[in-house]
Amino acid sequence: MFTRLHHMLVSRAPDMLRIPARLVPFPLQQALMGHGLRLIFKEALADGDFEFLQDKWLKIAIEDLGMAWFISYQSEQLLIAEAAPRVDVSFAAQLNDLILIAGRKEDPDSLFFQRRLRIEGDTELGLEVKNLMDSIDLDVLPSLLKHGLTDLASFVQRGLPLNPAQPA
Repeated sequence: MFTRLHHMLVSRAPDMLRIPARLVPFPLQQALMGHGLRLIFKEALADGDFEFLQDKWLKIAIEDLGMAWFISYQSEQLLIAEAAPRVDVSFAAQLNDLILIAGRKEDPDSLFFQRRLRIEGDTELGLEVKNLMDSIDLDVLPSLLKHGLTDLASFVQRGLPLNPAQPA
């Protein structure tokens, strides 16, 4: 019974979060995402590792929430926008798959080949973004955030059906 409830909760979480997530005003989303990215990529930003994104636009989309953000690097700072003049590369996936990637429970390459992570546009730019994501050291995160993320990813992983293409 608890296993079935767990599967249901994980599979329906995006439906339950879609409306509340979209009600968050973009300036708040922008501030939270900016703070998080600066925290996660503090060393990479200091080392200038984002220069490959100079004047380019990356789109990150959470498909089942119907949400997307556009990220660029300009004047040695990350920019997060609600829209962009163009999209040079885009990464799109379902919420649960992005949680698994963030918590290091799934490899982006595996999800890409399973067609659960879509990368479209400039292939070279996409590879640089993916390599930068792979270089993230979760140990640089505050302990509470690190453990919260890994625990959430474990919860999602255990709650998914064995075949993610099949509903729970």
